[in-house]
Amino acid sequence: MVLCLIIWLVLVVFCFECTGDNVKQQPGAVIVTEGGLVTLSCQYNTSANNAYLYWYKQEANDVPKHMLSRYSFGSGDNAAGFKERFDARLDADSKSVPLTIQRLQLSDSAVYYCALQPTVRGNLCTVYKNLEKKTDIP
Repeated sequence: MVLCLIIWLVLVVFCFECTGDNVKQQPGAVIVTEGGLVTLSCQYNTSANNAYLYWYKQEANDVPKHMLSRYSFGSGDNAAGFKERFDARLDADSKSVPLTIQRLQLSDSAVYYCALQPTVRGNLCTVYKNLEKKTDIP
């Protein structure tokens, strides 16, 4: 019996109004065979000289877990539990950091997110404006 893995991808775009930095993933589901290989795309755009990209895995009813990080300068690293079968190579020329998962297992079924640093919630301009805002406390 052949088992199929369903790996859900969502379009994740972290857009920052003041810099235009963002990531784009192909939306939809990918159906693959257990034991096979899959590559998940991630295109990024940043005005920074050194790009910091991250991949996260989110299983049903759980929070996203950091899998690995890759940088324009330096290699980055894989988190514990993601060292054996998971790899990503940052290509600064094509501005991509595709995630490859080898020897697929049923437990790999999840939502995978690609993120570009900074990964703060909200708009960076808003964050900075809030930090600059002065309040008078009586």
